[in-house]
Amino acid sequence: MVIEHEDCAWGAYVPDLPGCVAVGRSRNEVERLIGEAIPLHIESMREQGEPVPAPSAVGSTTVQVA
Repeated sequence: MVIEHEDCAWGAYVPDLPGCVAVGRSRNEVERLIGEAIPLHIESMREQGEPVPAPSAVGSTTVQVA
């Protein structure tokens, strides 16, 4: 998942699951919400006969820029 922060809102989305998003007031809230959204999104895809893609991420990192 990707987590973003702007002003007073936090957002998260899952690149491998288009449309799987969450918005919250804190990082903890958005992490909890996206954690709840992912299995529901996958369940919905299966019910609709859509293929569930395998995860494509190979890692993550943070880069500090001066």
